This record gives sequence, C-alpha cells and structure tokens, in this order.
Amino acid sequence: MPKDTPDTPLLDRVAGPSDLRQMPDRDLARLADELRAEVIDAVSQTGGHLGSSLGVVELTVALHAVFNTPMDKLIWDVGHQCYPHKILTGRRDRIRTLRQKDGLSGFTKRSESVHDPFGAAHSSTSISAALGFAVGRDMGQPTGDAIAVIGDGAISAGMAYEALNNAGHEGRRLFVILNDNEMSIAPPVGAMSSYLSRLYAHEPLARMASLAEGFQAAMPPPMREGARRARQLVTGLTGSGTLFEELGFQYVGPIDGHDMDQLLPVLRAARARATGPVLIHCCTVKGKGYAPAETSADKYHGVATFDVETGTQTKGQGGAPSYTSVFGRALADQAARDPDIVAVTAAMPAGTGVSAMAERFPDRVFDVGIAEQHGVTFAAGMAASGLKPFCAIYSTFLQRGYDQVVHDVALQGLPVRFAIDRAGLVGADGATHAGAFDIGYLCSLPGFTVMAAADEAELTHMVATAAAHETGPIAFRYPRGAGRGVDLPERGTPLPIGKGRVLREGGEVAILSFGAHLGECIEAADLLEHEGIGVTLADARFAKPLDTDLVETLARDHRVLVTVEQGAEGGFGSVVMHALARAGAFDRGLAIRAMCLPDRFIDQASPAEMYADAGMTAADIAATVRGALARTGRVVPLALAE
Repeated sequence: MPKDTPDTPLLDRVAGPSDLRQMPDRDLARLADELRAEVIDAVSQTGGHLGSSLGVVELTVALHAVFNTPMDKLIWDVGHQCYPHKILTGRRDRIRTLRQKDGLSGFTKRSESVHDPFGAAHSSTSISAALGFAVGRDMGQPTGDAIAVIGDGAISAGMAYEALNNAGHEGRRLFVILNDNEMSIAPPVGAMSSYLSRLYAHEPLARMASLAEGFQAAMPPPMREGARRARQLVTGLTGSGTLFEELGFQYVGPIDGHDMDQLLPVLRAARARATGPVLIHCCTVKGKGYAPAETSADKYHGVATFDVETGTQTKGQGGAPSYTSVFGRALADQAARDPDIVAVTAAMPAGTGVSAMAERFPDRVFDVGIAEQHGVTFAAGMAASGLKPFCAIYSTFLQRGYDQVVHDVALQGLPVRFAIDRAGLVGADGATHAGAFDIGYLCSLPGFTVMAAADEAELTHMVATAAAHETGPIAFRYPRGAGRGVDLPERGTPLPIGKGRVLREGGEVAILSFGAHLGECIEAADLLEHEGIGVTLADARFAKPLDTDLVETLARDHRVLVTVEQGAEGGFGSVVMHALARAGAFDRGLAIRAMCLPDRFIDQASPAEMYADAGMTAADIAATVRGALARTGRVVPLALAE
C-alpha cells in the first residue's frame, strides 16, 4: 500500500475488509461518505442499480468492520446493492467495468471473489443460503458466522418465509439484517410491507435498538427507558412478540441504518451475545446521500449512465419503441374493449409494461409483490372464475413459478395468458436474468400454446391472439429493448393458431426463425443470396402447436433447413426435429441445423456482444448454411464454406 498522509482519502487505505477493522469508529462514517461518492461516480459511467447500493453504504461498512469477512459469510439478497461491498473487497480498481463485457458482474458472483460466498440476482434466497452455511459451520466446515442482508420487498416472498420458519426451528446462530427502505422496485405490497411500515412509522424507533432486557440493562438510564419503550411499541403488549420472535428469532430494532453510532454497537453486541438466530431491523433510505436519487419516484433503482452534477441520465437514441411499451399499449387497448381482461405482475408493473393498463384500469391490475408462485396460481384462479388474466413476468422470473405453471395452469387447461418479457439474452444483467429456458419448459407441457414475436407488430397481434384464446394456456415471448422499427397496426388481429408465414422464397436453403432473431436471419439471407444461394425465409410464429405443414414443405423443397431461436437447447429446434423425425424427413437426406444458445451461461455484455459470443450473428447463420450445404454435395467455394 502507498504511504499515507493526513490528507489521504480513507478509501485509498482500504485494500480489503480487514483494513476497516483497524480503523477507529470515528473514521468509519467518513469512509462511508467517500464510499458513497465512489459508487455514484462509478455508476454514472456504467449505469446500474444505484439507489439500492446507496441505501446500504453505511450498513456495508459496518458489517465488514464488525464481522470477520470473508471467513464470516456475508450474503446479499438479490445482490443488486453490492456495489459498495465490491469496492471494499478488493475490486475498486475494476468497479468501472461493472456490468460491461469481461467486467464485474452487477450482482454477487462466487467465481469473482471469496467475498461473494453465494451468487444471487433473484430475490429472497439469502436466508436459506445463510442457514446452509450455518449448518456447514456447525458440522465442522471452515466457515464462520452467516449474515443475510435482505430487503423489505424480498422478505415478503414465500421462500423467505420458509427460510425464516426453518431457521427459527433449527435455532442455529445466524444473523438476518432486514434492510427496510419501504420500497422495493415498485412500492411493496401485502401484509409484510404493511407490518414493517407500522414498525417504521414510530419515529423514536429509528433512534433506538435493543437486543433484549439484558442489553437494555447495560445502557445508560435515559437510553434504557427509551429502548424499553421502543421494544414495547415494536412488540405490542408486554410479553408478546413480533412476527420474527414468534418464528424463533431474537428481534433487534428498528435502528437507523445510516447512523454508525447505532449500527456498530448493535452489530457488535449481536455478534458477541447471539446464541441462536437474530434479526436486526435496519431502516434505510434508498438513494441515500444523492439528491436526484432520493427525490426520484423509483429512487434511481436502475439507471443508465448519467451526469453526476445534475443526475440527468443519458437518453437512448430515438427510433423504434421498446417491445415492453408496445405490449403495454396493446394490452391496455384490449382491456378497453373487454372488461374481463385483468393483469397480474410480480413487483414489476413498469418493467413489464402493465403500468399502462393500470393507469386506465387500476382495479384490474394486480401487483402481487415478489411472489411469482402465488401470482401464477392467482391468475389460474381468476381464469377458472371466467376472467381473462394476462400474467406478465420476465422469463427468468417465471422459472420461479414453474411448478404452478405445470400443476395449477397446464394440468387444468386453464386459459392463463403468459406475457414473457426479457426473452433471450438481456445484456448488462448477464446470465442471471437471461430468458433462455422458457421455450423448452413451456413446450414440454400438454395443451400449451407457445408463440414468439418476430417484431413489435407481431407482438401486437399476439396480444390480440392471447386475448381471444379460450381453450387452454397460451404464452408469447419477446425480448428486452427496442423493436425493429416496423409499422405498427392500429389494432392487433388474432393470428390463426399454429400457423407460420413465409417471408421470401428461394430454391436451396430454408431458414426457419422463431421469435425476435428474425432481423439477423434476414441479414443472413441477404448475405447468402448475394453469393448466389437461394434462401426461403419463414417465421414460425408458433413453437406449439407447430406448423407441421410449413415445416414439412420446407424440408421437402430444400437441401438445408436451419432453425434459429433465442433460447437454449431443447427448445424450438428440438420441436422441429421431433416433427421431422416423425414425418421421415431425414430419410430423404435433409441437412438440418438447429441454431440456439450454447450449452453454457453467457456473462454480461451488450446483447449484440452476447449473441456474438453465442455464435448467433447473421454471419454465423450464413456460415452454418454454407457448411450444411457443403455436406449435401453442393459445390460451395472454399472461402464461403469456411
């Protein structure tokens, strides 16, 4: 480390958490100020989850100053608030590569640092993981205490309740830090949020903390009485307990999560005295210390690059509307004509676009919070009642409700409409948020109809198709980001179920696209036709039911058939191959290639860079066609076949 001077920033003296444990308490608040400024400056250059990270700056400093990380396992729920943690754990020199290709992940990641003991990006997993580490410790594994930091939105999910119940029953020593900022991505909903809001509403509680009567007795007399009163207000009548105490946790708080004079003694006392599970309730402010974030409606949850002085975010280039906004408008338009249409979202009304419908029909849009399992079955119940529910959930998050999709929707043949946003590779959020698997996991279900929009006009038609569909569950997928810039219809028209479309015809090769990779397929076809290779280009529209007439015609009339999809192996290409095998197409010498995402997870980068990594660019598609043609005996120039 360089030699320090009195004016050396404290952050420059931190190579890792052990350096924090050598600092006097009076320096830690100043360090937090420097850390906050560093986070703001870094995210202004990279974009990312700013508000949540600013809300835990003091808490991050305090936790690393008190606990013996990385021997003690600090587990951040979701992980989108981990930027201060990354700076303090030896990654400051790379923090401006955050969410970039070959850079730091925007979430915790085990392969990135020993200080990230558990990877995350989906919510409500931290308490379960912490209990797993606690059991490992108690069974002799080389690990110390386990600390889970979970937000008030994430703790409302069913998995968190399950973990709290199990941890309380086990009675093992572990720490849960409830980071209560009264706001997840959207305003939290449900009984848990209301309960926390009632605790938070008593202003004196934010100034006091108490482990138990024994800890209170160690306080100076004025604080002792205040702490007793605070505990009484939190727990209700004398002798009763908070929800957490009923589950077997020792409850501490609420305390001010930005006040080092509260955080440090409470964390130290908890670490010194805890024998079982402890929940420490910290009240924080999302976006704390940066006025543009604190005053923004979403507290700068997710931001593009921005100007630090003004907070003004970099505007994207004008042009095509986003798929999400097209879906939102189309859904609201359908809802205006059909009073039975309702919408369900899991804490993402703006992210999924259903906020457009909510503005016009607020009583018909239901935000269930971070509870995808409940959301799916809730939609199934509404479908069984005769309503027409649209369940709008990101592909990666719908995975969390898959059992309910199988058991409560598909098995009963209920007409729930699944609007699957963020299908395919999503860019800076990386592998944890990729929508890679929904084609395969939905096509395997009997009675499901599965569509994918090739462009924003097709998406408008698919919303209308889903609204009109009454004979079972139906899903349509679409990517993150802007559309292709095609003309939008004034109103969506229901598509004939199970029928694709041919966009151009050629003699030798057929490219069958499913979904939003159609633009790359068009470019590939142009490349090939420039080389004298005739290409038929088709848009399948449906993976299930598959347009077998179209597929068999393409197979019969061409030497090569290439399928293209923005999904993992086992998806659309597999469906097509099964159909062709049943039809005996392979007996005729057809060369078929299925282009899909490779059998590995792809780290964050721009979507274009991620698809290049996956080998799915227009040039890759053209090369696949040339290679397949060469195998059929078609003379292809060597330069083209390579």
